[in-house]
Amino acid sequence: MRLTILGGGGFRVPLVVDAVSRARDRVDIDEIVLHDVDAERLAVIRAVVAEQVAGRAGGSDAPRVRVERDLRAAVADAAIVFSAIRVGGTRGRVDDERVARDLGLLGQETVGPGGLAYAMRTVPVVDAIASVVAQAAPQAWVVNFTNPAGLVTEAMRARLGDRVVGICDTPIGLVRSAARAAGLPERGATGDYLGLNHLGWLRSLVHDGTDHLPALLASDEALLRLDEAALYDVAWLRAIGCLPGEYLHYYEREAPDGPAGSHEGGDGPAGHDEGRAAYLARQQGEFFAAGPGVGAARRWRAALAERENTYMADARTREHTDLGRDEKGDRQGGGYHEVAVDLMAALLGGDPAWMILNLANDGVVPALPDDAVIEVSARVDAGGARPAGPHAELSLAQLGLVAGVKACERLAIEAARTGSRELAWRAFAEHPLVSSPELGRRLLDGYLAAEPRLREVLTAP
Repeated sequence: MRLTILGGGGFRVPLVVDAVSRARDRVDIDEIVLHDVDAERLAVIRAVVAEQVAGRAGGSDAPRVRVERDLRAAVADAAIVFSAIRVGGTRGRVDDERVARDLGLLGQETVGPGGLAYAMRTVPVVDAIASVVAQAAPQAWVVNFTNPAGLVTEAMRARLGDRVVGICDTPIGLVRSAARAAGLPERGATGDYLGLNHLGWLRSLVHDGTDHLPALLASDEALLRLDEAALYDVAWLRAIGCLPGEYLHYYEREAPDGPAGSHEGGDGPAGHDEGRAAYLARQQGEFFAAGPGVGAARRWRAALAERENTYMADARTREHTDLGRDEKGDRQGGGYHEVAVDLMAALLGGDPAWMILNLANDGVVPALPDDAVIEVSARVDAGGARPAGPHAELSLAQLGLVAGVKACERLAIEAARTGSRELAWRAFAEHPLVSSPELGRRLLDGYLAAEPRLREVLTAP
């Protein structure tokens, strides 16, 4: 079976290739096709992957990996298509964060104004991709990694329906973090998770039919073992009676004497003032500039270790810096590549799996449209992915936040498809992290000035 990776020149693609290679006993992918519009990046990642495969014990059993520049040819006959593109590249990500930060607003690539700007230049591209997949590979399952994952998955559903599923490693990481803190087996724990991508809450932690979340919340000692204790006051977790995903941190306003810049999303290395986007653009630029020569895999591993060790560094307190990492310094809980393999194995006929995915609402949250994409605990098998209840209702405060963000996501999709600057203005202005027509106008003007691709999209009044 063939796996096609769109965005095959992406920095994290070798993680996917390695995870798929190690999972041949679960799903027999014998060919991986890498597609990317950036030939230079694609050549470097192809070299990294080639070194990885050559260095594996039993490397002859690894899937064949080849490059295909034509999109239609790349997806034809694929059983699975992974979409992991970044429209605008790392330079666009820098602008997404900088424009918001210059106005004193959250500068983060997926949350708030930056996520909306990223989405509006991405939607026309994924619409075109979805059309090609629907025509050339109607049998394929499409697994969307492209951020903002929930919004982009919702856009792709217009042409692919239930054949597209969005994934993120953050929610399952939260479940496994909670299981570790409660002394439970990570792989055996499930729960009631609900919200949107990068805006969700775990409301139960179930193992062997028992909900262990109340006991976890009642124990200071257990809560302080939770990875997310680095982001949230444990008394607050107990007060709200659930565990928020780590990105909810960005919706919390710091007190005036709080950590400088803590609400800006600038999680570069400690001691640096640059934001996450600028740091990654510099780091990845240096890596790719070295080219595809011998040693590419070694350089990639070093860059990956540095990248992972600086993840959300500004938000986590010093004493919690190492929480959630194993003895090698890797983030625990399964990266997005492992989540993708689990999903792929279930969809292609393996054992049914419990996961947390971006799927159509279909009545789970009655206040939202049925076709709105939410992030929700789900069951997956060869027939597809479906929300797996029972799901408790969101609190009024949670529902208000979810509804407000979802409204702006849908405005952003419509703006991108119609080219309407007025709809884009509304998306920025009405977002809960902005809530200002004046700031919304300044955001729109700032992004249009900074991002040529956005000017190509938003051409109508």
